[in-house]
Amino acid sequence: MDTYDVSNVPGYLQYLENHKNKLKNARALKGQPAMPQKSRDEILMQFMFRQMMKETPSACEESLQSSFLPPAYPPSIASFNDLKKVMIKSLCLETHHRGRYLLLRSITKTHNTAAAMFLVEDEDDNVFILQLYNHNQELSGAQILKKGTILLVKEPYVKVMVDGEYGIRVDHPSDVSFVPQFDHLVPLSWRDRVSDADEDAFSWKVEGSEYFNQNDFRSAIQCYSKGLETQPSPELLVILQLNRALCLLKNHCFEAALEDVEMVLNLSEKSEKGLFRKAQAFYQLRMFKESCETHAILARHYPGNTAAAHEYQRALARLAEVENGKYEFKKMILEAKKRRPPSLDRGTYIGPIAVKQTESRGRGLFTTAAVKAGDLLLCEKAFAHAFHNGDESQNLRLLIDVDMNKATIGTQPELIETISQKLYKNPSLIPGFVDLHHGTYEPVGVKEVDNKPIVDSFLVERIIVLNSFGCPLLSRAIHIHSMERVDDLTRSSNRQFHSVGIWKMASYINHSCMSNARRSFVGDMMIVRASMDLPADTEITFWYKTPLDCDPKELPLDLQQWGFTCDCALCQDTQNAGRRALSNRVKFLSEVETLLKKSMMNLRVVENLLLSLAGTYRRPAHEVPRLALYPSYLALATIYCSSNKPKKAVQFGLLCLESLGFVIKGGNIPRASGAPLCVEKWGLMTDGVVGCWMTLCRAYQELAPDLSPQAEGYARISYKICVGEDETFEQTYSTLSHRTDGFLVTAK
Repeated sequence: MDTYDVSNVPGYLQYLENHKNKLKNARALKGQPAMPQKSRDEILMQFMFRQMMKETPSACEESLQSSFLPPAYPPSIASFNDLKKVMIKSLCLETHHRGRYLLLRSITKTHNTAAAMFLVEDEDDNVFILQLYNHNQELSGAQILKKGTILLVKEPYVKVMVDGEYGIRVDHPSDVSFVPQFDHLVPLSWRDRVSDADEDAFSWKVEGSEYFNQNDFRSAIQCYSKGLETQPSPELLVILQLNRALCLLKNHCFEAALEDVEMVLNLSEKSEKGLFRKAQAFYQLRMFKESCETHAILARHYPGNTAAAHEYQRALARLAEVENGKYEFKKMILEAKKRRPPSLDRGTYIGPIAVKQTESRGRGLFTTAAVKAGDLLLCEKAFAHAFHNGDESQNLRLLIDVDMNKATIGTQPELIETISQKLYKNPSLIPGFVDLHHGTYEPVGVKEVDNKPIVDSFLVERIIVLNSFGCPLLSRAIHIHSMERVDDLTRSSNRQFHSVGIWKMASYINHSCMSNARRSFVGDMMIVRASMDLPADTEITFWYKTPLDCDPKELPLDLQQWGFTCDCALCQDTQNAGRRALSNRVKFLSEVETLLKKSMMNLRVVENLLLSLAGTYRRPAHEVPRLALYPSYLALATIYCSSNKPKKAVQFGLLCLESLGFVIKGGNIPRASGAPLCVEKWGLMTDGVVGCWMTLCRAYQELAPDLSPQAEGYARISYKICVGEDETFEQTYSTLSHRTDGFLVTAK
């Protein structure tokens, strides 16, 4: 949703077709020997030259990188004991070598592009290119894959790469493991140490600490783990487990860290470091209640630990957000502007909503209690988020998915990697993630092998395609941008964003053109508010694609990607309108838009055309919104208000809202016995609704002053629905603005 899908853009469509042809040609080589024809030195020289050229790009080189997904294949689910070693000379092209494994050693440093790519050798000194996908973040910084690193690849897949060279491609994190040099699998000729027999736990602790000080947590974990195998003393056992737990925390393996500190606390239940790291692990797993409970014990036994006291307050703040949904949105906005990536330290609030089965569209999200327009339904921290700064393009990629015949531009490859690694490191998260809709894709059904989780990166990608949201840094900024475009104020385009994320609870919300909720963003937090009053047990819906900018002939909206076609009242009414009515609707709308663009216009002619346009609808607007009328009514309200014709401004302001499905009482002029302004039924919510209410507020100041603050109150609610909060309303709108819609041109 709201992602840059370029599958049907001619240039990219050709790119997609070219890649399909390359795959077809590669498949024709299936089963042929994969041994390179070049010598070891030639391969090494060519690799180093390409690496050098890519590290010094020319000034005219395009910054957009490409990632190509091969046809989906399942991860290895074989136990290592059931696999037999294979050598490079026995590999075949375009083949998954089931029942085999490769033991390899890197002979170059990593070159990170779409994948972590480097040259490897086997025990026979044959060399090959190895591509590790979904490992770039893991193999960067101090943990970059060094020459001499030993890897084990399960059931290797050999491909003809895009450039025609041969390479081993690994997509699933669970298909590769990093083997310490002291492991029994490693041949003596590859070892730095001749013998490890005399090394004790203390030596391994010292070596692990050296790696830790270098921020090489993977190597440190290997050393501490080896030390734990050497029957250390009880005191050294605790130190090794605490040290390993710290490395695991640094490496985002929070569940494994929790297991280590639990073992420490079984031996020493009041261990200060054990309690602190346990609280940290719970916090990072977003188990804030458990984190607070652990902190309470820590505070009772170690009241002087100021670092722990600070973390305790942080955990309490997150728990309060989870429980009551109270957020300081202004602070969140400031943090999102400063942080890169804009990952906010906040808890997820789930309001009066629950996942339930729908009649025809799988699972959906339903209210469990009555809610009012503007009420907070959900404020959710992203499960994972990949950010793209519009001023930079380092992480912007074209992702080609042949299986789904899809091409997208954005940070999707980064998101696939982030989620794949997150699941691999914290396997308890897998069930909740793979429970999301994944279409017809069939998972392997095996959760773990050899005590290691199975992570299918193609399943991750499919879930991302069907459940991810493109998102801005701040929805308020998008709202402001919309209001600044005065000439195009009435349009609410299908915006697309390069940043993308997964919000698991929000993913259960189904689409309807007659949406009753709206999503907005602050950094990696999604805010979902009711856009109308909803009774209990009402399904919550919002737009996957907005119908506001659609040509009437484009309805019903085609949502084939998600497996259904919208059958809401709006789509059904348009479908049943008849060709003549739709043709007249398009004709009248075009004439009105042409007139409104002229500097000198006959407003009477515009009003008459709008009457004719309204005549193309058969059902009243409160049943089926009249979207074609909304932009022109809003434009006329603005024109009349700025021309000091408040009565006409009120007339068309109310018509604007009514065209969106609003039912409003007490707003007409002349008034009926001082009745209050009241929205009896809320309609579809767009950014322009806020300005419409503020235009009414301005007009009422002269005609019915007591209605003006009521209109402003509805503007505030509408603003909160559109941008997620109303703490910044006064910074964005004011009755003192020189614009009739109250927008402050200097809003920031």
